[in-house]
Formats: sequence, C-alpha cells, structure tokens
Amino acid sequence: MPEENKAPPATPVPFERRRWPRVSQEPLGNDENTAQSLVALRFETDGLPRPEQFPAWRAHISSLAEARLPDSVAPEDGFSVRQAVWNLGGMLLLQQSVPAFSYERSAEMVRFSPLDHWLITFLRTGRSWTSIDGRVAENEPGMMEIRSLGNPFGGRALESEALTLIVPDDQFADRGGLPPATSNTVLGGRRVKLMYDHMVGLQTNLSSLSQDDLPSIKSRLLEMIFDTVTPFLNRGGDSERVSQIGLMTRARRLIRKNLISSDLTPEALSRELAISRTRLYELFESVGGVAKYIRQHRLLAAHRMLADPSDRRTITEVGLAIGYDSAANFSRAFTQQFGYSPNNIRIHRTSPDAQFDARVENSAVTFGGLLQMLGVRT
Repeated sequence: MPEENKAPPATPVPFERRRWPRVSQEPLGNDENTAQSLVALRFETDGLPRPEQFPAWRAHISSLAEARLPDSVAPEDGFSVRQAVWNLGGMLLLQQSVPAFSYERSAEMVRFSPLDHWLITFLRTGRSWTSIDGRVAENEPGMMEIRSLGNPFGGRALESEALTLIVPDDQFADRGGLPPATSNTVLGGRRVKLMYDHMVGLQTNLSSLSQDDLPSIKSRLLEMIFDTVTPFLNRGGDSERVSQIGLMTRARRLIRKNLISSDLTPEALSRELAISRTRLYELFESVGGVAKYIRQHRLLAAHRMLADPSDRRTITEVGLAIGYDSAANFSRAFTQQFGYSPNNIRIHRTSPDAQFDARVENSAVTFGGLLQMLGVRT
C-alpha cells in the first residue's frame, strides 16, 4: 500500500490508573424537601372594593392593635395591603407592604388579651413612631425595633415595607426572658445589620424549606435576637438584671414542670423561689402578673389536649385536669382567651398551613388565630 494511503495510527484511549476503585458520591442535600413545604398565610386587599379595603385590614390586625386611617384619608380612597405570614413552629415571620396608618394597643386591650409576644420589626422602606408612657421610639430602615404586646402603645407609620418577627415571650424562657425594659427599643449597628441580612435571606428561601427545617431555623433566630439585644442591656454590668434573669428562668421552669398540678399557686412559687409575693408579681408584671400567666398557660395546655386526636378525654375532664370545677367555667375562660369554644376544636381541627382569603368569611385559619396558637405550638 502506498505510504500516503496508510491510515493514521489510532490515538490511544486515555485511562486513569488508580489504586482503589472509584465510588461515586451524590452531593449532600439533593434528596431534601421530602417533608411538607412551608406555605404562607396570605392577605391582600386589592381584590376588594376600595371602601372595604381598610375595614378588612383593620379587622385583620385587630388582635394586635386598633388601626386608624390618617386624617387626610377616607375609606373610599382605598387601602392596598399585601401581607404574607409564615408559621416557623412557635414564631411568625411577616412580610408586608401597607399604606400610612396609625395604631393603638390600649391598656384595656392588653388587660384582656392573652398575647405577650414580642414584635421585632425591620423596615425596608418608610418610618414609624411608637409611644409608650410618653417615650417615643422612631424606626427607620437600618434599625431594629423591639416592642412587647404585653404593654400598651400607640403610634403611626408612613407607607412602608417591613419584615417582622412575632415571638412569644416564653420562647426566651431558658434565657430568663427578654427584660420588660427591652420594649419600645430601637437598635442599630453591626449586629442589627447581621440580623437583618439573616432575616432577608430566610424570607427569600422560605419557599424551598420544609417543616423539618423549622427547629434549627427557630433556634438560630432566638440565638441571634438575644445576642443582638444583650450587649445593649449588659452595659455597666447590671447585676440586678442578671439576678432577675436567674429568677425568671427558675420561675418559668417551675411553672412548666407543674402546670397541671393543683399545688401550683403564686404562694407556692414564692416559697420555692424564696421571694415575696410582691417580688414574684414584679417578675411577671409585663404579662399582668403570675396568676394570669399560670391561668393562660393552663388554658394553652388544655388547647393541646383538645386538639390531640389521641386524647380521648371529654371537655369536662380536660377542664378538671387544669383546675376548673365545672364545664361551664372552663368553657367561659377558654372562649375568652381563644375566641372560640372548646367544642369548636373537636369539630374543626385546623392546619397552620392553610391559605387565607380576605374575601372569604370563616376561613379555616386567620392571622388572629395564628397569634393565639403561637403559645400552643412552642
């Protein structure tokens, strides 16, 4: 064969010499999200007639505060609100856009409300002014505002977009709780920016998270909140505050441990903690006193019992278990705290992940209902 017709020599196939066989490993996390995904509770007024938009918003947030329009605005002008709420298994994360309005949580509302939750708010746009006992806290983008629902307050806000955490006071029980002096405080600085960036990242990725992720998410948020607030509270070596935290931690643990016991009384707690009744009341003053605290948490325990499909006790038996001598008294106290009767739980068990439509009456889940249930789902 002529030299020019010869086929070029075959290129050898490269191969890798290795001492051990290759074992393929899939990237970690590819099989996640097999659990139920988080679903937001959404509220919007744009689909309502303009005169009905503000009344719908006012009713929607009535558990938090009474809302009012600015003097220059009428209901007929409309009130375009968009809000999404995620239940993080014991705390709520809100993302909302709302026009200017004023708000008030009166002393009477605080007295009859079981809510002692903390509001932790970051404004993306807008500005707000909130007054407690004549002391005004001004919030703006770049700051972190902390306010307790256990205290009366009033104020106003410009048109704004905000991220807010609503956290029951008991979530901080192992740390002694956030001191009452924390309420109506506005903080800034490096720690606040880290907290805000974490919140934004969390909100952005919530649609890809599941119920299985909630314990670690909640634990991290609580840690960051406390670490953000503590440096401002500990300046000057406040030994009295440290002592109060220790007492609060012991008191709350004793209450949780003996919640169903008939021996759990303010007098018994005073003896166990070796403090006076006056001192005990001061520890729980922000939530209306220790007797109110015990009563509310017993009712929350009753709610858990009634909502548990495996618990076969009657409503009367559940009432007796938490110290009520008659079904009528138990039902009255329960309805006053939750806004519905014990019998309604047995008839209509609800899911925290159901959707909410402002135009549908008697929706399975409402914002007010989620606020009430936070104490149950801790």
